[in-house]
Amino acid sequence: MGVLVGLLLTPDGRSWLRHPTLLLGGSANASAKAAAEPAASTVPMPETVKLAPVAPLKDRYARQGVLRIGVFGDSMADGLWAGLYRDLRGLDGVSVTKFSEVSTGLSRYDYVDIQAKTTRQMDEQAVDVAIVLFGTNDAQGISIDGQVHAFGTDGWKAAYARRIDNLVALLRERGAAVYWVGLPRMKRATFDDRMALINGVVEARMRALGVPYLETVSLTSNPDGEYEAYLSGADGRRQLMRANDGIHMSMAGYLRMSAPVAERIKRDAGLDQPVADPVPTPDA
Repeated sequence: MGVLVGLLLTPDGRSWLRHPTLLLGGSANASAKAAAEPAASTVPMPETVKLAPVAPLKDRYARQGVLRIGVFGDSMADGLWAGLYRDLRGLDGVSVTKFSEVSTGLSRYDYVDIQAKTTRQMDEQAVDVAIVLFGTNDAQGISIDGQVHAFGTDGWKAAYARRIDNLVALLRERGAAVYWVGLPRMKRATFDDRMALINGVVEARMRALGVPYLETVSLTSNPDGEYEAYLSGADGRRQLMRANDGIHMSMAGYLRMSAPVAERIKRDAGLDQPVADPVPTPDA
C-alpha cells in the first residue's frame, strides 16, 4: 500500500495507476509486503561523480553564435518551458526546445526510464544548456534490485541522489551546461513537505556537483512564506499564479518561475549586455 498511496498523492498518479504492473516497481506478482514495509537503508549515498567539463556559455555563444536550450522534466517543466520560450524568443541564435513529458520522474524508471529517454533525446538533438525540473511525481517508492525503498527513507534518498547524479553526468557528457530548477511552494501541507524533501536532496546534490540550483519556493510564497494562489506581480498588482490543483502554475506563475532562470542564462551567456554600435570607419 505504501507505493499505492504515493501514487495517489502525485499530481499525475491516476494515469500511472492505469499501469497495475508498475505499482510494486515491476511485476504485478511482486510481494505487497515489500511495498508496504520501509526498505532498509542498503543503498549508499553516491560518491560525488566527476562531471565532464563544459565551456562557459559566454565563450560558447561567442564562438557558435547559437545557444540551444533544452528543458527536461515533468508537467511542471512543460510550463517552465513555455515561460522560457516567451522570455528568450527574439534573441539572436537562441532556441528553447521542450524535452519534458507529463507523468514522468526519477522515482519510477519501471514506467519511464529517464536516463534512457534522455540518452535517446540527446542522440537525436544536441543542446548547449539543459534546464531540469523533476519531482512532482516522485513522492513514491524507488525499486532497486527488487527492493522497494519507501519515500523519504535513507535508502530512498540515496537512490534518488544516485539518479540525479547519473542524469547530470549524462547531460554534461553530452556537452550541456546544466541548471536545475527547484519545485515551488505547494498548497497542501503534506504534499508541500514531500516536495521540500525532494528539493533538499536535489539542492544537496547540486551543491556537491557544483551545478547551479535555482530555488522557486520563495518566488511562489507570500510574504509570510506560505502558499497563496494570488501574488503581487512586478507592477504591484495581484495576479493568479496557481492552477486549481494547488500544484501547477498559471501562465503568470510559470513566467514568475522562468524569469530568474532566463536572466541567469542570459547573464552566463553574455546576452544581458547591450550590443555596441559598430565603430564608424573614416572616409577614404
